[in-house]
Amino acid sequence: MDALVRLLQLLVLLLTLPLHLLALLGCWQPLCKMCFPYLMAALTAKCNRKMESKKQQLFIQIKGLAGASGKVSLLELGCGTGANFQFYPEGCRITCLDPNPHFEKFLTKSMAENRHLQYEQFVVASGEDMKGLADGCMDVVVSTLVLCSVQSPRRVLQEVHRVLRPGGVFFFWEHVAEPRGSWAFLWQQVLEPTWKHIGDGCRLTRETWKDLKSAQFSQLQMEHQPPPFKWLPVGPHIMGKAVK
Repeated sequence: MDALVRLLQLLVLLLTLPLHLLALLGCWQPLCKMCFPYLMAALTAKCNRKMESKKQQLFIQIKGLAGASGKVSLLELGCGTGANFQFYPEGCRITCLDPNPHFEKFLTKSMAENRHLQYEQFVVASGEDMKGLADGCMDVVVSTLVLCSVQSPRRVLQEVHRVLRPGGVFFFWEHVAEPRGSWAFLWQQVLEPTWKHIGDGCRLTRETWKDLKSAQFSQLQMEHQPPPFKWLPVGPHIMGKAVK
């Protein structure tokens, strides 16, 4: 099976050779950073229509998590275009974090369309190193379709745990690997070396539920769901929350 995966990976590489050459020369990443927000703006709008009821069900729970100020301090990791803003309850104070500065103009537009929220700041940083945020400063942290593309999910979850106050909640919705041994998983293995360039670092075969289970949260609630788009190689999704 491993030999078949390697053979098919080589065939896909040959078919997408210009992309890999651009990546090897260091030309692809800057181009991807500029164009990726436009792709995400189109995809997240479609995704929200498909997942509207599930996102409402998940994020309605934020309402009762206000801190001493009476408002919810919320950090969104890999905030992208602000596609989740419409689902957050009124009065949330939003801090956005993303390593791609080209998302900022999309965030500004999303905030203008969601006046029920209070926009705090946009932090250009990776989830593995949120040193600009103090310990225990957040009531809520949100991550949707982010942990697939970070360098170290385990390190990101450690940082999430650090910035949450005691009793604070991490809400997540992530795509994960297909079951090992399945044909779907084989194709994820085949496509991953090319897909990570198209998806700005996205890994198709991550078993993120394992990282969540091994993180130091006091409670973890998680459910598995089928992928919203059958025509994409991304696998099933996990949705839930973890309490510090």
